[in-house]
Amino acid sequence: MVNRLGRRKFLLYGSAALGTSLLLKGCGDTTSTTGKSPSESESPAGGAASSGDTIKVGILHSLSGTMEISEKTVVDAEMLAIEEINAAGGVLGKQIEPVKEDGASDWDIFKEKSEKLIDQDKVAVVFGCWTSASRTAVKEVFESKDHMLWYPVQYEGQECSKNIFYTGAAPNQQIEPAVEWLLKEKGKNFFLVGSNYIFPKTANTIIKEQLKALGGETVGEEYLELGDQEVTPIIAKIKDALPDGGVIFNTLNGDSNAAFFKQMKAEGLGPDKYPVMSVSVAEEEIRQIGKEFLVGHYAAWNYFQTVETPENEKWVADFKAKYGDERVTNDPMEAAYIMVYLWKQAVEEAGTADDLDKVRAAAIGQTFDAPEGKVTMNANHHLSKTVRIGQVNDEGLFDIVWSTDGPVDPIAWNQYVPATKGYTCDWTAKEKENPGKFKKEE
Repeated sequence: MVNRLGRRKFLLYGSAALGTSLLLKGCGDTTSTTGKSPSESESPAGGAASSGDTIKVGILHSLSGTMEISEKTVVDAEMLAIEEINAAGGVLGKQIEPVKEDGASDWDIFKEKSEKLIDQDKVAVVFGCWTSASRTAVKEVFESKDHMLWYPVQYEGQECSKNIFYTGAAPNQQIEPAVEWLLKEKGKNFFLVGSNYIFPKTANTIIKEQLKALGGETVGEEYLELGDQEVTPIIAKIKDALPDGGVIFNTLNGDSNAAFFKQMKAEGLGPDKYPVMSVSVAEEEIRQIGKEFLVGHYAAWNYFQTVETPENEKWVADFKAKYGDERVTNDPMEAAYIMVYLWKQAVEEAGTADDLDKVRAAAIGQTFDAPEGKVTMNANHHLSKTVRIGQVNDEGLFDIVWSTDGPVDPIAWNQYVPATKGYTCDWTAKEKENPGKFKKEE
């Protein structure tokens, strides 16, 4: 049975993170992966974003390196949306011309490629990034050049940029409801495991504050570098800290998850006593890791392939028709797919793809009947979204065990973290000195 928590209560949840930055460097090939077909040709330098019969858009994700396991599928979803839009007549009567670049799981390369897409390719918008490390690396580029990024992945919050639209979950739409559900259903002792960069560390700061407020306890906190496969020491610490079992909250990203879940099973730490709640493991990761290692564990998202809506039935069928019956859909892919449509709607309402101030203004208030259900772009550049918790089943998909009654409004500045409690964001509040962060009126 699906348990539900009312929307009003969820509006009390904060979103997430510290105001600190963390520099991470990876390795990767800097070669552009731009193809040569008409639908994804490499654009020459110069020229307006919407000159001629096309509107150029950038697609910037990791097509190689440790994050390839997750990000390649997001590109597939974005390309499907672009092909559908082009087949239906395009945007303002023009075809979308995607320019693909490989961030190569290296944050410096993400920054370089974002500059190329804006300065040389003259794209109208960039759809990109996965990790908060990559988003943070390019954020200064988009802000300094007053350009536009659409970001499709759940994240730690504590950010509200005029130049970014966030279509994944804020913490009050994923992390915080997952913690409350776990406290009620699985126990009060939590061991936190994550990758060593911004999102996991900030997410865990929020979780620890939330546990303090709600009567839970953090019994351990450990991190792995992105791509690190050496999980044995962490498993040993989990066993020491939770000898009788307990909750493991997992913010690992990339292929470290494969080593973690395989070692958990090898050590006999099953979901009956050691339930793992993940916020970066979805259907595609299960497919690649192996469902036998994840059956019975949990994930919190806004979308699962098993969501029952007419829009989702059609989207899953269309995706499989294009990419193969063995393929699966997941939350970041869905958020990537719908953000292309939301951008299209904003451009058409603005009557231009080149005047980014007009496009930004038009984006606020846009709604879309997404596969997950209806979404709405808020004045803080985040989407209202339904929250769901799923348990991995024998098919490698998720049985939805809990959801909210409907969309939950996003909160950009976390209300558990003392430094940001009481702050909000509203890009329509022109009278504010900084609409991106100001104290809420009592």
